[in-house]
Amino acid sequence: SQNMHFEPEGAFTGEVSPPMLQEIGIADVVLGHSERREYYNENDSDLARKVVVAFASGIRPIFCCGETDEEREAGQTRDKLKKQLENGLENISAEQLATMVVAYEPIWAIGTGKTATPQIAQEAIGFIRETLAAKFGADAASRVRILYGGSVKPGNIAELMAEQDIDGAL
Repeated sequence: SQNMHFEPEGAFTGEVSPPMLQEIGIADVVLGHSERREYYNENDSDLARKVVVAFASGIRPIFCCGETDEEREAGQTRDKLKKQLENGLENISAEQLATMVVAYEPIWAIGTGKTATPQIAQEAIGFIRETLAAKFGADAASRVRILYGGSVKPGNIAELMAEQDIDGAL
């Protein structure tokens, strides 16, 4: 699923509840996609709740994080990623982290024509893994799958997948 509400029921017209996803056999849910953050004002606090509810519902979270072009140009990539990870994953355990997926989605490389080089993607994803290791331990950080999700195409997929910390593509 591309989204999930954090409440199991209630007056949330247009939202998809965890029981709705369970009923149709959904195994994974994308949370915090850049477009949801930008256009629907999803914030780290809401996402932290969604991650917890996804685990409680038996649905694997795919937690997205990434920076805008302005943040990248201002040298704020690491600060932005660290804040999103620490706040959005604040209420889970190391064991849970090891079973989920994190996706680095540089907003500046989605639908803009700009593409991160494999080295830029590796640098950001390596930092994500380091940040997760500092919070959850090296074992959990080595087991969590971290994907790259910014304009992946047939022409750049092989180079991206050759990087040490990139485990797949979103």
